[in-house]
Amino acid sequence: MALGVLRYMSATSNIIHDCDEVFNYWEPLHYLLYKSGFQTWEYSSAFALRSYLYIFFHALVAEPVSWLFSDEKVQTVPWPNLIVTETALVVALSKKYGNRLACYTLAMLCLTSGCFFASTSFLPSSFSMYSVTLSSALFLLGRHAMAVSVAAAGVIVGWPFSVLVVLPLTIYSLTKGNFKLVFLSGTITSILILMDIVCCQSIGLQRFRGGESHLYGTEGPLFYFKNGFNNFNFCFILALLFLAILPIARKKYAPDLLVVVAPNLNLLSICRFLYPIYPLICIAAAAVIESIPDLFRDKYAIEDSIIVKVAKAIRPIVLSVILCASHSRTFSLLHGYSAPLAIYKHLEHHDDAGVGSVLCVGSEWHRYPSSFFVPSYISQVRWIDDGFRGLLPFPFNSTLGGTASSPPHFNSKNTASDQQYLKDLDVCTFLVELDLRRPYPSRGSDLSQWETLAAIHFLDRELSPAVYRSFFIPHLWHKENAFGLYRLLRRVPARSGPS
Repeated sequence: MALGVLRYMSATSNIIHDCDEVFNYWEPLHYLLYKSGFQTWEYSSAFALRSYLYIFFHALVAEPVSWLFSDEKVQTVPWPNLIVTETALVVALSKKYGNRLACYTLAMLCLTSGCFFASTSFLPSSFSMYSVTLSSALFLLGRHAMAVSVAAAGVIVGWPFSVLVVLPLTIYSLTKGNFKLVFLSGTITSILILMDIVCCQSIGLQRFRGGESHLYGTEGPLFYFKNGFNNFNFCFILALLFLAILPIARKKYAPDLLVVVAPNLNLLSICRFLYPIYPLICIAAAAVIESIPDLFRDKYAIEDSIIVKVAKAIRPIVLSVILCASHSRTFSLLHGYSAPLAIYKHLEHHDDAGVGSVLCVGSEWHRYPSSFFVPSYISQVRWIDDGFRGLLPFPFNSTLGGTASSPPHFNSKNTASDQQYLKDLDVCTFLVELDLRRPYPSRGSDLSQWETLAAIHFLDRELSPAVYRSFFIPHLWHKENAFGLYRLLRRVPARSGPS
């Protein structure tokens, strides 16, 4: 019940955390459903860097739903899938290691910011997280063949690098389980999914080819630690300490839980996209919290010694601190950065602008929430030049072949195209911009040209202290942080001259 409520809340309130999610997944899905949307160079048939399989799976579900709700656009997020996988994991932990470990894990799966946001993100790494969760549950229940099949599906359909997460589980299943059954199960699953990928590539791109995917930089170890702490706070630190309590953990959790969790904690310092191991972070932290009294039992062997009693009392306190900090982080993100979604929803109320209206977006292109938020009376969404010199997405062109097209303006060097910006700004009916109240004027400050339809506060990251912007602290969050205005503007109609 708790998982269902919180995953529904995530699906209905989650913000867009990365423009990659919008332009490489939501936009192609929108094109498959409604024949309009933006295409990135990765999906150009000249490069064919990405597969359509993950998107086609969602389109199969979304297509019938879009028929039922033909009057409005419908976004589909597979959050019920995660409820099933997480429930299976909690049940497996309860049967294998007892209710306390299962309850601690459940609490952190429900409320940690990382799990709250990742659970309903439309990304292959989220799908890999689902598969790792279910695969781990099946492994703990002794269903080795099924665990390997699910793991293979997550690697091939989702994020390929998640193979590092499921490799220990797979090797152990092959050596300790029925080798022939496990091997055939994983192999058959892989072959069937690869055949689907070939079909999807043939339909969507009509060719196979690679491109350059490492154009946007890498991060140092400090980034991963900050990212982990922001998403899991002290839960992340406790997960890292799991390796330090291995002597105790080996007695309580060997061998299955150690196979699932311990090898993957090393990935925390090298993987930029940690979604697949988010549930494992929760398990590791839960195991450390549960083992706090065990740290003292060897020295103070008496079960009812005062130190052991104090250690037991510490466990709910530690868990409460983690959950409160997680809620603070989630609240800060939702209230600080939800303005783009809210602003685009205001477009629904201004259809009096007429069919053929043009929506213009400048430097805020990377917070565009997808074409699902653009009403049908708006015929075009156009980018305007605000100084960005990278390559921007272009609308899918059905004339050139739609998903199989190879637009000439795309390149694999992230170099801007001369055609990506609108030249004549007079055709803009609406304008979306972020006014951070800097010394230089914004386009919308020209009141003779634009009128404000809606303005919502947006957290100014540059001028807000890291502690106060990262976590919501009552009173201080509003007092110490700086805010800009995310605005939807409409062009003022030209006044007719005297007759």
